[in-house]
Amino acid sequence: MLSSSKAPLGKRKQNAIRNRHSILVAARACFQKNGYENTTIRDIINETDLASGTFYNYFRNKQDIFAALLTDFLSGLNENLTQHRRSASTAEEFIYRSYQALYQVTARDPLVFELAHRNERALKELFGSGILRLIMMSLEDDVRDAIDRKILPDVDQDYLCAAFFGVGYETSLVLAERMHKHPELDAGEIETTTRFSTDLFIGGLSRLTPLPCP
Repeated sequence: MLSSSKAPLGKRKQNAIRNRHSILVAARACFQKNGYENTTIRDIINETDLASGTFYNYFRNKQDIFAALLTDFLSGLNENLTQHRRSASTAEEFIYRSYQALYQVTARDPLVFELAHRNERALKELFGSGILRLIMMSLEDDVRDAIDRKILPDVDQDYLCAAFFGVGYETSLVLAERMHKHPELDAGEIETTTRFSTDLFIGGLSRLTPLPCP
């Protein structure tokens, strides 16, 4: 009889996962301390117990590390956003929960958006990797589902998704920079940002068509 449990990872695979994680943790620490531009591959290697040759088994350059950090971050964020959007029962809940989930993650890990804000070339390359397109496709699916469930008004979905994404992305950059410069800010800043984005969007939707909810 076949076992339903997953087979344990081999020692080589475990080491590979551990080494990659170690490099990313070291890179994050170096970027936080020195900034992206001032960090060298040698700085990152020195933060680990790995040999130089081992490093290049996982990443070719600093650009690859940046892409890996953002990709891991965005992949996890996408799953979290979908869960929050699908559980909403009103337009305000759909918008509020989406932005709240986004801004909470941004506040907890502002380095990722700080890097994106500083390094436009790397971000443009990431756009070409498909991960941001995956997030947009997920947003489009959730918006279409919300319209079908009469939670959101039946307006132009392309424009609606573009506006939704644009507000969230740009506001996240501002929040990340603010939290980075003022670490004393607490959850109240997240709530303020979430409410601002939600009220802005709800007010705009009401001008397009009457909302099918209180």
